[in-house]
Amino acid sequence: MSIRKLTCLAAGAALLASTAVGTAFARDQIQIVGSSTVFPFSTSVAEQFGQKSSFKTPVVESTGSGGGMKLFCAGVGENTPDITNASRRIKEGEFKTCNDNGVTPVEVKIGFDGIVMANAKSGPELNITREQIFLALAKEIPGEDGKMIPNPHQKWSDIDPSLPNIKIEVLGPPPTSGTRDAFAEIALEGGAKKIEVLANLRKEDKKAFGKIAHAVREDGAYIEAGENDNLIIQKLEANENAFGVFGFSFLDQNADKVKGAVVEGNQPEFEKIAAGEYPISRSLFFYVKKEHVGVIPGLEEYVAEFTAESTWGPDGYLADKGLIPLPEADRKAIAESAKSMAPMSF
Repeated sequence: MSIRKLTCLAAGAALLASTAVGTAFARDQIQIVGSSTVFPFSTSVAEQFGQKSSFKTPVVESTGSGGGMKLFCAGVGENTPDITNASRRIKEGEFKTCNDNGVTPVEVKIGFDGIVMANAKSGPELNITREQIFLALAKEIPGEDGKMIPNPHQKWSDIDPSLPNIKIEVLGPPPTSGTRDAFAEIALEGGAKKIEVLANLRKEDKKAFGKIAHAVREDGAYIEAGENDNLIIQKLEANENAFGVFGFSFLDQNADKVKGAVVEGNQPEFEKIAAGEYPISRSLFFYVKKEHVGVIPGLEEYVAEFTAESTWGPDGYLADKGLIPLPEADRKAIAESAKSMAPMSF
């Protein structure tokens, strides 16, 4: 190839790069998508950031963890979000999609959250195990002969006479939600492991076990209620026999309206989640698009605000919102990693 052609190609590439940067600079407001669970924490940080700094208040949208990852990993540029919130870690397939589309995620773990099953304060008490949760909500369960059958349980008391004699009716998030992913992995799968025939299957065929353990029934006992946890709270108030699945922070913020079920002897409480005693808990994250750092104004400063002790520490304003803080050493290490915008590895 001639030097002239090489020069022309280089000039064209430089022009495209210049245009891309110029286009990105056309947007001067951080755009954040993702988890409905992380949404209230991210919104609080965005509001504080807007008040304290000279930057515009970031726009935060609740799209669900899966929906947020899809938007975030779609590519680089002003039409794609800068940050996505997630109530579970990025999946390997999502990470690959990001890389294939030129996106380098910077991972920031922000704390812990419990997943609760809650109902109206006027409703029945529920003291339950993960095995019983699986037997209530799994699409198929082992029959008396050990073979899988469609879930026959209509009432909680069908599972155990000590449970409420009311119809199984659980309002929860859709498959795009990180809360749904975590609930399936921690509660349903955790319960399935307690059943001997399924525990044996897990040893023989993990894939087959996972398919059974994560499949939620579709006969009306589990009702997909969207990504709006506030709407679930309203529906629980209207139907005292229904239960809802959502993050601890929403229980904490609506303690005057709903109460959480006791799971394996543990109340869903701040201290029990922080100590690892409450059995249905998970880590929360957000991911920054490294390619937008230095292009979209305020990204580094927003991350600094989120990882400040006065924000995510034990006495920070996010603790008042229900965020369970990470241990001090973890907060320090993650804050340093986030400051340097270190790319994550999978």
